[in-house]
This record gives sequence, C-alpha cells and structure tokens, in this order.
Amino acid sequence: MDDNRARELLKQERERIEAELAASSEGTPLEGDELREPGDYDSEDLYLDELNAARREELQRELAALERAEARLADGKYGLSIESGEPIPDARLEALPLAERTVEEDERYRRG
Repeated sequence: MDDNRARELLKQERERIEAELAASSEGTPLEGDELREPGDYDSEDLYLDELNAARREELQRELAALERAEARLADGKYGLSIESGEPIPDARLEALPLAERTVEEDERYRRG
C-alpha cells in the first residue's frame, strides 16, 4: 500500500477513535447507587454505564493498535504481518487499517 494512502487511513482512524473517546468521556456515570445490581428494576443506567466503560476500554485498545500501526509505517513495515512478515492485502488494510496480520494468521491467533 502506498505510504500516503496508509497515512490517510491511519489519520482517519485516529480522528474516529479520538472523537469516540471524547464522546464517551463526556458526562458522569448514569447510575449513582452502588447497591443496584444488573437486572434490578430500573437498572438500565447501570447497564449503560457498564456498556460505556467496555467501549472506552475497546477504544483504548484500538488507540494502542493505531500507535503500533503508525510506528510500523514510520519503520517502513506497515502492511506487513507482524507474525510472518507476509504482505497484508491492500483490501484488508482499506477495511481494517489497524490490521496486524493476514486473515489466515488472524483466524489462527483468535482461536489461540
């Protein structure tokens, strides 16, 4: 993949992640009663608080992946699998600019 296109994709990802992080950090938790449990009557706010916290954690992981991708781009290794060094297809990078492995390697990695 062309370095300029890679930079543009990563820039767009950074903007998306930072915007979502900023939006998820606005306001205070909806649920103030620590004695309330999921499933209790009127506990929807607790569910939303937990959902928002999980989303923030996911965004932090995406931000870390973005920083690794930017470092690979600076080192001339963006678009190469971190596992095998094989090229990651441009179509995959267009869809998932933070991809670190080929589809096959990613499937093996996720199965553990």
